[in-house]
Amino acid sequence: MPSPGLERQFGRQAFGADPAGYHTARPDYPEWVYETLSSRCDLRPKTAAFEIGAGTGKATRRLLELGADPLTVIEPDQRLADFLRQNNASQVLRVIVAPFEEAALEEQAFDLGLSATSFHWLDEESALAKIVRLLRPGGWWAAVWNVFGDDSRPDPFHNATTRLLKGPTGPSIGKGGMPFGLDSAARLAALQRSRGFDVADHVASRWPLVLDAEQTVALYSTYSNATAHPDRERILAELGRIARDEFGDGSSET
Repeated sequence: MPSPGLERQFGRQAFGADPAGYHTARPDYPEWVYETLSSRCDLRPKTAAFEIGAGTGKATRRLLELGADPLTVIEPDQRLADFLRQNNASQVLRVIVAPFEEAALEEQAFDLGLSATSFHWLDEESALAKIVRLLRPGGWWAAVWNVFGDDSRPDPFHNATTRLLKGPTGPSIGKGGMPFGLDSAARLAALQRSRGFDVADHVASRWPLVLDAEQTVALYSTYSNATAHPDRERILAELGRIARDEFGDGSSET
């Protein structure tokens, strides 16, 4: 029987206890993501953009550097929003602290919308309907994810530790064993049902991330199922021990 899922409301306050730790542990998005936003989605100077679930601003900085102006970010956790503001000082940045569903945003005011590893915490159908209303004619919507793990390759570390994290899972896990962000058929079908997009596409790329034991623990500590676990500290300590003792102080995620 599959594990029960975490409520969406949980994800809106799950990651703000240690914003600096979260920001350091989570990798940046590959540069090809921003190249695609520029070449395919018209991200350039004076592009009016919004970002949903901006968190600590892992994508925000690059959006600003590439010309998003103004850039409106929506982040429901006050702690993450404060960290983002402190580390992205810009006169063209506007931060709204609210769930996306409740955020007051002007309709047909944006050229580009983005969500970076957060869209799975929303109700997809209603969120897309609102996104369609926010975009100007010819505007672009992009949802991107860093997905940790590759089911097409052996993953000894995952196999050695999966028992530790049994329990409620976050919506990023997706359905039928397919991560939400990699389930291109489901995501494209939702875009088609919204009837608001003329062109829809999905692009994926694999890249290696090699971590030592300390970095592994730091990354896992940012996962929603680890955050929600009632025995979180013991679980993280055991993850670190396995990384050190059984994998030579290193493990890799792809």
